[in-house]
Amino acid sequence: MRIGLLTEGGYPYVSGDAALWCERLVRGLEQHEFDVYALGPGPHQEAGGPRVPLPPQVRRVRTAPPWTTEEPAYGRRARRRFAECYEELAGAVCTRAGATGGVPGAKAPEEPGGLADRFGSALYGLAELAREQGGLVGALRSDIAVRALERACRAPRALCAAHEARVSDLLTIAAHLERALRPLSLDWYDDDALGAADLCHATTGGPPALCGLLARHFCGVPLLVTEYAVHLRTHYLTSGPHTAAPAVRAVLAAFHGRLTAEVYRAAELLTAGDAHARRWQERCGADRARIRVVYPGTAAERFAEAGEPALRTDPDTLVWAGPVDPSKDLGTLETLLYAFAEVRREEPKTRLRVLGTPAGTEGAAYLGHCRTLAARLFPDAAEGDHPVSFEETGSSEETGVSDAYAAGAVVVLSGGAEGFPAGLVEAMLSGRATVSADVGAVAEVIGGTGLVVPPHDPGALAEACVALLRDPGRRARLGAAARARALELFTAERNTMALHGIYLEIASRCPVRRAARDEPRPFAAPAESLVPGHLTGPEDRSMPRGVPAWAADSTQPPVEEAR
Repeated sequence: MRIGLLTEGGYPYVSGDAALWCERLVRGLEQHEFDVYALGPGPHQEAGGPRVPLPPQVRRVRTAPPWTTEEPAYGRRARRRFAECYEELAGAVCTRAGATGGVPGAKAPEEPGGLADRFGSALYGLAELAREQGGLVGALRSDIAVRALERACRAPRALCAAHEARVSDLLTIAAHLERALRPLSLDWYDDDALGAADLCHATTGGPPALCGLLARHFCGVPLLVTEYAVHLRTHYLTSGPHTAAPAVRAVLAAFHGRLTAEVYRAAELLTAGDAHARRWQERCGADRARIRVVYPGTAAERFAEAGEPALRTDPDTLVWAGPVDPSKDLGTLETLLYAFAEVRREEPKTRLRVLGTPAGTEGAAYLGHCRTLAARLFPDAAEGDHPVSFEETGSSEETGVSDAYAAGAVVVLSGGAEGFPAGLVEAMLSGRATVSADVGAVAEVIGGTGLVVPPHDPGALAEACVALLRDPGRRARLGAAARARALELFTAERNTMALHGIYLEIASRCPVRRAARDEPRPFAAPAESLVPGHLTGPEDRSMPRGVPAWAADSTQPPVEEAR
C-alpha cells in the first residue's frame, strides 16, 4: 500500500517524541510505501535536507510552502464567492446550537446536525475556491473576512460571548482562522500528490487531519486519524482566561469543535492512545464503533538491562524522571518534594534522584524554584551530601534515564495533568515498582502492577513510598509483573503491528484508486469472485462474480469470470 503520512512539527526535519514515533512507524512497516507530507518546517529546513535518515520505503517528502501576505488577484465573481462561503462558515461557527432567537416555545432553527452540514459545505466551498484561485491566504486576512465575522457575531442567535466581540477581537479571530485554514491553500490534493495514496494517515488532529479531510473530498482517499493527545482537548487546556478575551475563546472553541466533528465524521477509523483519549473523542462527536485504542510504543530494548536483577540497585533510592514543564504539570515536583520530606522522617536513609530537562525558560525557572524548595525543606543537609539530587538529561533515547531506573528501588510519578504516561511505561519496562498519581491513563496503564494514589496528595504519596521501601519482596513482585505487562502491551512492535492491521482493515473496505494499469490493485475484488463455479446455487445471484461495481473504473479492465 501507498500511505500518505501527514505530520505536524517537522518530521523528518525536527527531532522529538512525535518524530520518533513517525520514524518507528515508517521503519517498522517496510512492506508499505510512504509519502511524507510535513507541516511546520520552513523552506531553509527543506533545503538542508531531512535530519532523520529516511529508509528506502519513504518515496518522497513534501513540506508546506512559505506563506505569502500578498492578496490573490481575485476577480469580482471570486470575491463574491469567497464572501458567501466565509460568511456561511462564520455563521455555522458563531451560531448557538438549538438557539430559538429569544421566542418562547419556538422550534430551534439550527439543530446541531444542520450547523455541521453548513460548516462542512462552507469549508469545502472555500477549499474548491482555493484550488481554483491558487490560495486563500490573502483573502482570509482581508476586510471581507473581518466584516463577515462581525455580522456572524452580531447575529441574534450568535454565541452569547461573541456578542461582546470588539474590533481587536475580530482581528484576532480572523488571524487564528487564517492560520488554521492554511491547509486549504496547499497544492497537495492532486492525483500526483495525496491523490496517489491508498490511505492518508494523519498522525495528529488539527491541520494534518484537515489535509486528510481535503484529500478525501477531492480524491476519495480514505482517512485514518491518530490522536495520542486529542486536539480539541489540547485546545481547551491551552486557551485559559489569561490567553484571550472571552469572545475570542468562545468563537475559536466553536470553530475547533466544528472542525473536529467534521474530521471524525469523515474518517474511516480513529485511533486513540488510551481509553481516556477515546472517551474524549466520543464526547467530541466520534462514533465509538470506529475508534480503535492503540497504545503508543516504547523501544523495550533500551531497558532490557535495567529490567534484569542488578546488584547496583540502591534499595533506599526513589527516582523521578520526566520533562520539567510547568504548563503541563504545574506542582508536580513540589508535591513530590513535600512527600519526600515525610518519607525522610520515616526512613532517614532514603534519597531522591530527580532527572529531567527543563522545557524552555519557564521550565528552567520552575526547576530553580524546586531546587530552592528542596534546600528549604532540608536545611541541615551537609554540603555535597544533599538527599535530593537534580540531574538534567537529554531525550528519553539516551541511556541516562534507563541507568537511573536501574539504580533506584522505586520510581515515583507525581504528574498532575498527564495524558498517556510514557515515563511510567519506561519504569515498568525497567522492572521497577512504581508509585503514581491517578491522572490521565495511569490506572489503565499500570493495571494493578503498581501503587496509585490521589493527585496532589503528598501524604498519600509518602505513605505508598514508605510501604514499598520497607517491603523488598513486594517491590520485586510488582516490578516483575509491571515488566511483563509492558512487554505485552506497550512495545513499539506492538504499536506498529496494530497500525498495520488497521491499514489492511481500511483497505479491505475501500477500493484502491490507481491510475496506472500495470500496478496491482489489492482488495479491489473479493476473493470469492476468483473461485470457479457458483458457491450458493444457480438461482442465487447475491454473490458477485468478477469485479464489483464499486471497484470498477475506466482505468482498469474488468476481471474476466473464472471458468
